[in-house]
Amino acid sequence: MSIAADDLTLEELALALAPAVAQAAVFDGWTPLAVAGAAEMEGVDPDIAGLAFKGGAMDMIAAWIDSIDVAMAEAFSDEVLASMGVGQRIRAMLLFRLERMTPDREALRRALAIMAMPQNLKRAAKLGWRSADRMWRLAGDTATDFNHYSKRAILASVYGSTLAVFVDDQSEDFAETHAFLDRRLQDVAKFGKFTARFKRDDVEHFSMMRLLGRLRYPAR
Repeated sequence: MSIAADDLTLEELALALAPAVAQAAVFDGWTPLAVAGAAEMEGVDPDIAGLAFKGGAMDMIAAWIDSIDVAMAEAFSDEVLASMGVGQRIRAMLLFRLERMTPDREALRRALAIMAMPQNLKRAAKLGWRSADRMWRLAGDTATDFNHYSKRAILASVYGSTLAVFVDDQSEDFAETHAFLDRRLQDVAKFGKFTARFKRDDVEHFSMMRLLGRLRYPAR
């Protein structure tokens, strides 16, 4: 079904086009070519589509992340979450996000490389924080004290380090990624309260710069 671009704001259009842009970015990178390809795929004027991503690659990536956040919120209704504990909810949301990105894993690799560039680190950190905040709120977190910030910081770290493993995981059904995620979650004492610190070591501590060095392909 084509996107009715005339009925959308540029922000709404970016969100609607984002999944198709990610698909195109697998081959074209996060470039205007990906936007043009997505526009053609969705029946949108490429010039108008370009206006929706006038900030370049980071705007495309941010819209893609937002589209995953929206899909996650739609997938985890109150009825779905009712039978889960808080820790189970967070784990299920993380796994949902990985599954959502699986077809576009090469686009994710390229996105992480772009986000790891020095000029993009601040915005990348904000995007990670925002997704962590959305997961916690969806899971029912109502903390307003210091725990509000520590929960989001820790979850953003868990998510980021898991993505770094995920992009290179060649194991069946991404078993290595799932095992890594579970180890990270287990590193937090009493996961629901998130009051303990992670046991971080050189292998499992997420580093944007280390990730950039591990990427196989140049950012585009």
